[in-house]
Parts: sequence; C-alpha cells; structure tokens
Amino acid sequence: MPELLLASTNLGKIEEYRLLLGNLGCKITTLAEKGIAKVVAESGSSYEENARLKATTYAELSQLATLADDSGLEVDALSGELGIHSARFGGKNATDADKVKILLAKLASVPWEKRTAHFRCVIAIVTPEGGIELCHGECSGIIAFEAKEGNGFGYDPVFYLPEMGKTMAELPLEIKNQISHRGQAAQRARQVLQRLYLSRLD
Repeated sequence: MPELLLASTNLGKIEEYRLLLGNLGCKITTLAEKGIAKVVAESGSSYEENARLKATTYAELSQLATLADDSGLEVDALSGELGIHSARFGGKNATDADKVKILLAKLASVPWEKRTAHFRCVIAIVTPEGGIELCHGECSGIIAFEAKEGNGFGYDPVFYLPEMGKTMAELPLEIKNQISHRGQAAQRARQVLQRLYLSRLD
C-alpha cells in the first residue's frame, strides 16, 4: 500500500490528521515511525513558507509523498499576534497550558467584543519528484476569558465559537474536524491527494 508521511511530532495534530485523511487508500505514517529525527526549523516568514520548507525537506529525506502544515492563532487586539510564532509563544519549554495562561494575561483588560481572533492553517503536500500543492483553512472566533478543557489541544480551550456556544476544545471531534482551520485545509488536501497524488504515492 502506498504511504503518505505526516511531517509532525505533535501527537494531537497527528491524531487529527489520521481522522481527517482516513480512507484515502494509503497508509499514513509519521516521522517517528520512519525513524526520522531531523528537526526542521520553521524559519520562514509565513505559514506557506514554513509548511513548504518542512514538507520539501521530509519528502527528500523519506522519498515519500509528504504532508506538512503550519498554523497559528491571530488575535486582532494583539495586532495579529501570535501568528507564525504561536507554537513557540511563551518560550521553548512552555506547555499548552502555559501559552494559554500568558495569552489570557495579555488580554486581561480587553473587552469581549474586541477579543476576536482567527485560526489559520496552510498544508503543503510535496512529492519526491518535487510536485507541490498548498491548501488553506481559516476559522474565526473569540478568545474566551477562561479556558474550557475538552478534546482539543493548543489554544483550542480558549477559542470560543459564537455560533456553537462552545470553545473549540469542547466540540466533539467530528464537529471540530468539519469547521476548524485544520479541518478545512485537510478537506482540500484530500481532494488534492485523490486527484493528483494518490496514484504516485510510493
């Protein structure tokens, strides 16, 4: 069976992608499963550049069709931060809980109506031959005053969706995967893989 490499070490993200990309007719594998320890620095200035850099590097290393993404949380009251630095916000050793705590502290004096924010995701799919496709997804919401734990990870516990009346973390996974930034980008990635790449995955 042909393989598709998920270029991520984030266990929450890997679990989501296994669900989002299931039934594609290929085996989804990971860096850990392939014994790939190389760390690719996210040195780009945009989500697109970082996703492309990771996917290209790991496709060359593995000689497999590779999917990598870059995503971030953009908070309007913080002039679009955290952006591409979302994963590294709070320092190298900061946990998800640490990052959320620091974010809420930054927004402590910001009223509800000005706590608007956006999750963005860019997926890059690269084949060993050098073919590349980019897929985008976006989801808008409000940064809640306190975290609500559940199924999510990262900033999901404070990303409130008014139309759902819940944070992203409180949603059932099947609903989250339909509306989230990553879910939207992955839906487009499925189409790309089915249309252009599936027969060439090796």
